[in-house]
Amino acid sequence: MRFSLIAAGITALAASGPVYADDAVQRDASIVVVGERGALQKTPGSAATIEADDLLRARVLTVNEALRQVSGVYPRDEEGLGLRPNIGVRGLSPTRSTKVLLLEDGVPLTYAPYGDNATYSHPPVRRFSRIEVLKGSGQIRFGPNTVGGVVNYITPRAPEEFGGRLTATGGDKGYAEIDGEIGGQAFGARMLLHGNYTQFDGVRDNHGLEIQDLYFKAERDLGADHSVTLRLGVAGEDSQVSYSGRTLAEYRADPFGNPFKNDNFKTERYTGSLTDQWRLSDALTLTTTAYSLYFNRDWWRQSSNSRQRPSDSSDPLCGGMANVNTTCGTEGRLREYHHYGVESRLGWDGAVAGIATNAEFGVRWHTERQNRLQINADTPTGRTPGTSVNGGVTERNRRYADALSAWATGAFTFGALTLSPGVRVESVEYERVNALTGARGKSDLTEIITGLGLTYALNDGLTIFGGVHRGFAPPRVEDVVTNAGGAVDLDAEESLNWEIGLRGSPRPGLNFDIAAFLMDFENQIVSSSVAGGAGATLTSAGETQHTGIEASVHGSLRDMGVMEDNDVFFRSALTWVGDADYEGTRFSNISGFTNVSVSGNRLPYSPEWIASAAIGYAIGNSFDAQVEVQHTDEQFTDDLNSVSPSADGQRGLIDAATVVNVATNFRPGDGKLTFFATVKNVFDEGYIVDRSRGILPGAPRLWQAGISVAF
Repeated sequence: MRFSLIAAGITALAASGPVYADDAVQRDASIVVVGERGALQKTPGSAATIEADDLLRARVLTVNEALRQVSGVYPRDEEGLGLRPNIGVRGLSPTRSTKVLLLEDGVPLTYAPYGDNATYSHPPVRRFSRIEVLKGSGQIRFGPNTVGGVVNYITPRAPEEFGGRLTATGGDKGYAEIDGEIGGQAFGARMLLHGNYTQFDGVRDNHGLEIQDLYFKAERDLGADHSVTLRLGVAGEDSQVSYSGRTLAEYRADPFGNPFKNDNFKTERYTGSLTDQWRLSDALTLTTTAYSLYFNRDWWRQSSNSRQRPSDSSDPLCGGMANVNTTCGTEGRLREYHHYGVESRLGWDGAVAGIATNAEFGVRWHTERQNRLQINADTPTGRTPGTSVNGGVTERNRRYADALSAWATGAFTFGALTLSPGVRVESVEYERVNALTGARGKSDLTEIITGLGLTYALNDGLTIFGGVHRGFAPPRVEDVVTNAGGAVDLDAEESLNWEIGLRGSPRPGLNFDIAAFLMDFENQIVSSSVAGGAGATLTSAGETQHTGIEASVHGSLRDMGVMEDNDVFFRSALTWVGDADYEGTRFSNISGFTNVSVSGNRLPYSPEWIASAAIGYAIGNSFDAQVEVQHTDEQFTDDLNSVSPSADGQRGLIDAATVVNVATNFRPGDGKLTFFATVKNVFDEGYIVDRSRGILPGAPRLWQAGISVAF
């Protein structure tokens, strides 16, 4: 079934008639969120782009490192390669990126955006040519998550002529990467094939990572105003990824230690999409996308600071951590996700009563299902159900989410003023089946999301922007339907988001923006367990409020005309979240403290200050070097705002950290050959990135060097 869309797409390309080489629309039929950096001046809301030059100059190692270039965004590291990114926006929890909508070329990237919007795997950042981030009212063009922001990864265009690139990189801690792409005209279409293989010993002991990623794109023009794009992807991971972080004693003894050498994290991922873009007239453009995804994840793991094995007291063969690698049992959290969808967007560009108007009308059908199995084995290397007291199959669930969405957005221009209203309707049906007991339950919700954005052009290079929209994020299947089939009174996450800002390009080569924001939650959803991670039961935190300011600047003295051949380039991103607090009557969720008021306390994992800045120097086009500084302020990790660390490592203040990175690129001769080198965390800053499942350390000093050949 998961290959049906792939087969249909290949058939459509093969049978799609002649290509009109002279007058064809030479473009990729993709859905963009923002567009090129120059389009930001007309964007009604806070938005940013990370262009190819930004990625290459920094030689970013992970998508987390790339997203730190954007103000308002807090990406938290985990295993060292950004394979499970934790992206927070404007003070929202970053855990598993559940508060943002991740897209690739406008198509959902996560496995269950309605039923379980958690990111357990992610393509390598090398697959993308640029990244778009949108945080304003324009989010309602997309869904279902419109609370924090939209991150859209853009893949490269398939080339007109034959060519490609091969990059080989090596580094310490066993880092090795081969990345390449090749493309050109074939079978009447423009094609691109991208492949990546990466291995890394990881930040912690016994944490070896290995991924393979293969991506194919084909673009065919069916006429001067009609094009179709097929995208196929297959990826896999086979890593030693542990669930458990360090206890306080373990961290003090060895910050990068990890006793669970038998843990294993294995995935398979297949994706396919077919996009048809047809310019029906000078005013109308119809874009229709069919997409599918299959994701399989087997995670066999132990833990020293949760109720999972071997620390579960009911594991009779274990007896404690001394036997973790001999007689202690293990848990298999086995997950399988499927989703399919079709969406259609009709764009109209014209006038209403003499007012210049741009509008989009859209509708989408989306369905997803999860097959979830938990197996408890009797030994650390066991991969079948055990027979001990705590062994066997302890969960066998099927979870479903079916969603219908419709939206209408517009932009009405009155001279220098453009008003951009919009409305989106989301209707979701949930179902959960407990195959162990036969229990079955259903639930549903329908939400109307509205928004209004504006821009006012003070002059050609200075624009005021602002907006207000209602944020919406659906609950997971497991949060609204219990394992016994009962319904849970957990409303969708809703907020009223305001922002106002100033964006400008006072001269070519210099861009800046500054925005103030207010996110007023009627019902923010948080984990009911401090150590829950993304898998914990969620609960309503009630009213919360986020206020702050974000600002960024991006410039090049060469592009500004100050320098001719050489260049000084720079960028910075600053975020201040002054308030991210519990409002109203609110008590702690922590066991033993449920009668303690936390009203007015700061939300966990919401640092007040986040900053990123880089400056570099280029000698013509043959050499460039840059220094980058990334700073994250201190942050609380529980609703009590505990400062002292707990023995299990899951509570306590995370101190501020400042990391310095350097990168150099050298392109001799015609520039087709590039030598590069980077050092991450130059001063070997020791810091903590997370406590939700125990203490996770930040990456130590790492170096990479490589060579890239274009042909």
